[in-house]
Amino acid sequence: MNWFLGLGIAGLVLLALSLIFDGLLEGLLDGVLDGLFDGWLSLPVIAGFVSMLGFGGAVALATTGLGAAGATAIGVPAGIGAAWLTLRFTQVLMRDDPAATPRGGDLVGSPGSVVTAIPADGYGEVLVHLAGQPLKLAAKCSVPVDRGAEVWVESSPTPTSVVVRPVER
Repeated sequence: MNWFLGLGIAGLVLLALSLIFDGLLEGLLDGVLDGLFDGWLSLPVIAGFVSMLGFGGAVALATTGLGAAGATAIGVPAGIGAAWLTLRFTQVLMRDDPAATPRGGDLVGSPGSVVTAIPADGYGEVLVHLAGQPLKLAAKCSVPVDRGAEVWVESSPTPTSVVVRPVER
């Protein structure tokens, strides 16, 4: 039973080390197996297998009349199950499905306020909010607009400039 408990504790220590030395084993084996096991040789997966093999074997040994071979026969499938669950869990956590990146066209129709007065024949600056973040952009308007005035974004000709119109109340 001590061997199984030792394996279980060693797996937990290995899991703690995987949090500290993240990606170490993958870095050492990078390109050697060319995706043959694809994630199965990660430190968290190996730690899950070793821990469950040890603790599962210890529980089987303590609760049944099976010997070490029987406890191992119970611990190995339990370890494989824990390794599979760990692999799936880390794949879900590592999945990179970012939301759509905001584009300049998303500004059209947005309200803003003039930070630097906009002359009729040049550029000023407006403050608008894109995806909840304040964004200061160069702004052009067909009529002069004073500082502090509210405006609506009509178009976004470049990533750093907008065409606006004053809000009429």
